[in-house]
Amino acid sequence: MVTRRHFIMTSAALFSQPVATSVWAAPTSLRAKWKAWDAQVTPADYDPGTSNPWGLQPRFLPRRVEAKDGLTPGDIHVDAIARYLYHIQGDGTAMRYGVAIARGSLYEAGVYTIRRKAKWPGWTPTQNMIRREPEVYAKYEDGVDGGPENPLGARAFYLYEGNRDTYLRIHGTPYPGSVGGRASSGCVRMVMAHIIGLYDQVELGTTAHLHPAEDAVTAST
Repeated sequence: MVTRRHFIMTSAALFSQPVATSVWAAPTSLRAKWKAWDAQVTPADYDPGTSNPWGLQPRFLPRRVEAKDGLTPGDIHVDAIARYLYHIQGDGTAMRYGVAIARGSLYEAGVYTIRRKAKWPGWTPTQNMIRREPEVYAKYEDGVDGGPENPLGARAFYLYEGNRDTYLRIHGTPYPGSVGGRASSGCVRMVMAHIIGLYDQVELGTTAHLHPAEDAVTAST
């Protein structure tokens, strides 16, 4: 299990520029809409390590940290105890971000593969979600278009076991105040500006390790 003891904070936060990627065949009008939405959810004069209009605990801001030896570059590790997501770099460091995880038994620890990623995706609640909380989810059974109020937020990574979609996601959230807690119906949530910065760094086929959760947050640095 990866815990905060496996990662040692180094100096001030650093954040590499995203690798340029094509936006497949998205129409120009859709790309323009994405750009406008990105600007809407990104603070003015945004600096990943210091910008905090969301009122997060400072430890949940993006930070470059030293990674434990032996971890595979490119992999993602979610420390569900401390509410951190680590993206392992090739130089022995990792980019660390604050996250929220699922409530109670809805969090599913495991090893997954990212087989799809999307910008400003649409969202449809699963049938299990509708059965579990019809008063919350039934009205969305036909789906919700992408946008700043969409529960998947600005970006999403889709977690698979083999070729099976688990319906678990790592995604942005319109509720940044939930970061640090247990809030979702199974997914891992990130601040939208943070996952926008992470998105182009994560390639399809990346392994995502969701480590077991405990009942309380234990990290304090």
